[in-house]
Amino acid sequence: MTKPRLTPPCLGWQEDLPGPDEAPNLAPALGLDTPNHQDDIFLELPRKSGLLRGVVILFAPVICINLLSLLWLFLSDWSALKLEEWFILSLGIFVAVWSLFLCVKFDVSPPRDLPLRFNRTRQRLYAYNFKYRWWNPFKRWQVTPVAYDWSQVRAERWSRRHATAQGGIIFQWGVELSIVKPGTNEVIDRFPLTAMGADAHAWAYVCTYMQQGPEALPPPGPPWDHNDVLWCNIAMRLAPKVEWPADMDLESRTAP
Repeated sequence: MTKPRLTPPCLGWQEDLPGPDEAPNLAPALGLDTPNHQDDIFLELPRKSGLLRGVVILFAPVICINLLSLLWLFLSDWSALKLEEWFILSLGIFVAVWSLFLCVKFDVSPPRDLPLRFNRTRQRLYAYNFKYRWWNPFKRWQVTPVAYDWSQVRAERWSRRHATAQGGIIFQWGVELSIVKPGTNEVIDRFPLTAMGADAHAWAYVCTYMQQGPEALPPPGPPWDHNDVLWCNIAMRLAPKVEWPADMDLESRTAP
């Protein structure tokens, strides 16, 4: 069995994909996605922060109703509550408030898109990443844009399965981009290229663009404005727009 080249490999590692200067072994394709932008200078691809964006926030009213029901149940005769009942009440309120903040923040805080830019003339990758703190919805979650040389980029295909509370199995797959320290296989940063999408074909698309240019790719569909969201998706309407840092935005869209 082939072993991972990178240290450490990504979670759920299946295989290392061809390097940034190696010929792709699959047809370039983006599946149902289309580039945000594509020309001779740079390629910008969209990335979703979640498959069900706008759905999680719908659980917030349910949590509020359960919280109010819990308060009414216990406080209707608060003078008769025992010490352990006060403890259960306090714990229930804490969990409900924590879950409420987490549901709302999970849907509202991430930007409307997490684009990746591949500048062919500079041979650089620019990633509009977002850092979550799953365990603490009260702390600030923030955008952390990064830029790396194309020669540092590696790609790994991953696959994972998770057991559900009902006894079923959920399968997930995608491609992780890993950034290595120059001259080594030591990973210094890691973020997704795709999840539940075109998989390794998307990496072939990027490599073909960086190595041969847009002429070697199938004609893309109409470009998509990542700040243009459906009026009915409350979470996406409340989510922050994509705003690259001015210097990175200029560098990533222009030739040297």
